[in-house]
Amino acid sequence: MKNALTFAAIAEAATGLALLIVPSLVVQLLLREQLTGVAIPVARVAGIALVGLGIACWPGPPLVGMLTYNALVTLFLAYLGFAGGLTGVLLWPVVVLHFILTVLLTREFTRIRRD
Repeated sequence: MKNALTFAAIAEAATGLALLIVPSLVVQLLLREQLTGVAIPVARVAGIALVGLGIACWPGPPLVGMLTYNALVTLFLAYLGFAGGLTGVLLWPVVVLHFILTVLLTREFTRIRRD
């Protein structure tokens, strides 16, 4: 079972990285469709989630996967707001929420590492 979980963690993290780097190519290979417009940042958020899932399933504390996801999605969504010009009504509240979760998870991770 451990080998299967490790393989799945690697596969999900690799797919997530591919979605972050070349989302249009991944979707073209999977679905034979082109990504356009807002679908590209949505695919990248999905890639961040898959990287977090891969880390959470890797041998070690799942907390690291959630921390990775929240930190990366905070940075990416803030980047979209500042540089990408994509600013829906919920963008900044979601950025703040993920930032707060990142801080809380970081505190918990630090506490666990101390103990």
